[in-house]
Amino acid sequence: MNKDTFIRGAMILTIAGIIVKIIGAVNRILLSRLLGGEGIGLYQMAYPIYLLALSISSAGLPVAISIMVAEKNAIRDYIGAQRVFRISSVALTVTGFVFSLLLYAGAHWLVDTGLVRDPRAYWALVALSPAIFIVTIVSCLRGYFQGLQEMKPTAISQILEQLFRVVTMIAFAVLLLPYGLEYAAAGATFGAFPGALIALVALGIFYYRDRHERRRMLADQDTTLPRESLKTILKRLLVLALPVSLANIMLPVVANIDLFVVPHRLAVAGYSVEESTELFGYLTGMATSLVNLPTILTASLAASLVPAISAAYMVHDRAQIFRRTDVAMRIANILTIPSFVGLCVIATPISLMLYATPNAGSSIQIMSFGIFLLGVQQVTTGILQGMGRTAIPLINMVVSAAVKFILNWTLTAIPALGIEGAAWATNADFGVAALLNLYFLHKYLDYRMDWQHTARIFAAAIGMGIFTYFGYTSLVAAVHSNTLATLGAIIIGMIVYTVGLILAKGISSKDVAMLPKIGPKLAPLIARWEHR
Repeated sequence: MNKDTFIRGAMILTIAGIIVKIIGAVNRILLSRLLGGEGIGLYQMAYPIYLLALSISSAGLPVAISIMVAEKNAIRDYIGAQRVFRISSVALTVTGFVFSLLLYAGAHWLVDTGLVRDPRAYWALVALSPAIFIVTIVSCLRGYFQGLQEMKPTAISQILEQLFRVVTMIAFAVLLLPYGLEYAAAGATFGAFPGALIALVALGIFYYRDRHERRRMLADQDTTLPRESLKTILKRLLVLALPVSLANIMLPVVANIDLFVVPHRLAVAGYSVEESTELFGYLTGMATSLVNLPTILTASLAASLVPAISAAYMVHDRAQIFRRTDVAMRIANILTIPSFVGLCVIATPISLMLYATPNAGSSIQIMSFGIFLLGVQQVTTGILQGMGRTAIPLINMVVSAAVKFILNWTLTAIPALGIEGAAWATNADFGVAALLNLYFLHKYLDYRMDWQHTARIFAAAIGMGIFTYFGYTSLVAAVHSNTLATLGAIIIGMIVYTVGLILAKGISSKDVAMLPKIGPKLAPLIARWEHR
């Protein structure tokens, strides 16, 4: 395996993630215009239940498969890797079928018990049920390919899935709209099934294409290795997968802390129901979305790191683990720190440009710091999972969620803070989880974050922030357009940051050389400055 495979894999997943986000954004616009608020409401009533069923159905097994396949390949146990995949495939096929059937059969019960408030959402629930079966199998194949550190099948299947999903969603919604809004919403939700089906076909093609490589690897099998029993493999899969599954379930739980706590505590602070709802929208619908955008790369890094760390950990290659950890943290910081600073200094102009209101500016400004903290959390989670310590990020997430709840409850009710208190609580959530992850990395790996390098990045980013702020104020006075001034300031900031990063030696020629395609061409230019 090439030493930089995980970086290349992360870049592939990042590009795919950006494309998927863009397609998803277009879909939301089109669907909102087609169905209106009421139709979207029916869609949103069904979709969270689908996501919950999917999380339980896959049960964190894709990550577990990725870890175990990477471990087996690292010690040339290629037969063992194939057995892990086959056993996992059978298990996920069964769970996928069961949960698909449960959602189909339980749709009436969800409506009758009032868990789904609007009875018209019944057809949307039914329409989503077959997708669970297919998506669960898809997740198994993605876990397998990620274990091989082949991210292209996952990336291509994700893009195809989203594209076919969106096209069929819109098509079915248009076709069924004359029959009623509930059927149009059901048609939109059904789009998840053909999307998943095309992803399965794409992954199947990749699997078939690699058959010769699998035969070659099996011929190179280390025959001295013992054959693991079915019981041993299943036990290992469950030990790795269960914490990941619980962590996946925790994500919507943590998100719902804001839903149940923030509006209530804003009322205590003296805000009306309408004001509370409006402020809640600024926080969750606007600020949170922006914070999550730059972390597409760090999430991709985390996914790519899991098998890369697993392979090195299996053969006790501490130097390789350290190198990959350090490289991943450097790359993450190089992206997340300037994103935080830039978003902080022109938060209000960005809010005005994207959302046609300056009122989300304060929430965006405060939560911008969360970009850096969330990036650290995601990367360190990937490293710990790769080391087989899948329970630790879960425990840390639970602790940080408790901190978030306490701070949400206390800070949001303070009139002087209000929604800004909730934003600080979210930052604390990311920060506590990140610090706890770093603590356990130090405990089990003796890893310390390179704070000197981080300080250099911050220095370059602060310089960028100054130029960005004054660039915006100068441009807006000259062109009298917030959008043009904001875009111009962002371009200025990117140029200044790149130059500042090189001058501060926050990026080295070795860092640049690891970038696919363009890295080897740019590295000599950076090297010249380093030797001056």
